[in-house]
Amino acid sequence: MSCHLYYLIFVFYLTQTFADFPYKKGFFDQYVDHFNLISFSNRTFKQYYLYQDESWDPKGGPIFFYAGNEGPIEGFWTATGFVHEIAPQFGAFVVFPEHRFYGKSLPFGADSFKPPYLGLLTIEQAMADFAVFLTALKEQLNVTQSKIIAFGGSYGGMLAAYMRFKYPNIIDGCLASSAPIHMQDINSPRDFFFQHVTQNFRDINEKCYDSVKMAFQKMNNLAASGPSGLRVISEEFKLCTALEDDKSYQHLLGWIRSAFTVMAVLNYPYPTGFMGNLPGFPVKVGCEFIMNSTSLLEGLANAAGVFYNNSLQCYDIYSEFIECSDPSGCGSGPDAIAWDYQACTELLSPRGSNSVTDMFPVLPWNPELRAAYCQKKYGITPRDNWTAVQFWGQNIKSASNIIFSNGNLDPWMGGGVNEDLSESLVSVTVIGGAHHLDLRSSNQLDPPGVVLAREKEKAILRQWLS
Repeated sequence: MSCHLYYLIFVFYLTQTFADFPYKKGFFDQYVDHFNLISFSNRTFKQYYLYQDESWDPKGGPIFFYAGNEGPIEGFWTATGFVHEIAPQFGAFVVFPEHRFYGKSLPFGADSFKPPYLGLLTIEQAMADFAVFLTALKEQLNVTQSKIIAFGGSYGGMLAAYMRFKYPNIIDGCLASSAPIHMQDINSPRDFFFQHVTQNFRDINEKCYDSVKMAFQKMNNLAASGPSGLRVISEEFKLCTALEDDKSYQHLLGWIRSAFTVMAVLNYPYPTGFMGNLPGFPVKVGCEFIMNSTSLLEGLANAAGVFYNNSLQCYDIYSEFIECSDPSGCGSGPDAIAWDYQACTELLSPRGSNSVTDMFPVLPWNPELRAAYCQKKYGITPRDNWTAVQFWGQNIKSASNIIFSNGNLDPWMGGGVNEDLSESLVSVTVIGGAHHLDLRSSNQLDPPGVVLAREKEKAILRQWLS
């Protein structure tokens, strides 16, 4: 997930400017704990938010609210051009509040990631932040009758949908893009993710898929031969620190798999600076490296370098990839700690790779491994049934006014809502789209499928707002 999904999830290395979508900044005095008055009483922290009101019609224009997810809010502002582009058509006020424990919105400053403060990082608290913030915003703007449409991508898409579930008195409609909410039911399939990543590469070229499989097999054979084999692997991959044992070798495998995962999730038709600098159609570029290399290992290393930067003299796999409770990756830095903790508490992850239904080596991840990791890291045992109880799991038909969009190229699609559930619980498939492509800015290289999806989404929003 963020990205996740989740995606998420994730740290954002931004190379773009915000010139196309200028914003104003604000801080809101937000409650530290909405549910236990004894713990912190009425103590508050500064919740950061961005907004623009240039196209707003104060005599009836709606509020377009983006549910901030796992990173600094500026990154989501930049990557969600669709909201900014359509705001003038609706006369909308646009606001992006930041998620607690990410970016500048740290309830306890540098101590936020220490116990017991980290326990206040929950979906429920984050949603309550948004609900309190939006209620105060409407009062401040003196537009208590204005409708609010929630937007979100990946984990933010989940939050947007959950806001409509839990606060229909505040949220009038929602566009949840690439939101794998079904995966949060412990009884839902969760082996779809690396299968879909694999299929994306296989669809480019069957030989690409075969070469990746053979490359990993060759690596396993070399690793099994001892220090000499590990030395060969280290040289082929230009590692800054040579592999020493099976633990370091397993880390390298995760580093490779993570690169292929990001290329599949962010398989946009044009270059992006979202989660690193990727070329257009990075899956195709990765396959071209694989097919044009002189050896299997060189091809695999060059393909991984599409994400990690092929121009580097050597790869520091320990800073570039950090193992965590989410097998799709958590990124690095403080935001990674927050996401790691969330993936240990309320957010369920996909299963690991198995080398049978996917092209990757056997890197298992299951509830038992997750529970052991989370107990060792945070001293907590996940309650795997809670998220489905609190956020409805697959039993969402009693909800209304939600668009669930998913790109057919997006590996997270398997955890999302992919069929209409009622007249107002609508599924939109973005043909040719990767992870929440429909929320990004319009681009001349957009596939026809995303153009059609956006028109359908706008038509539904108009219906709700009228």
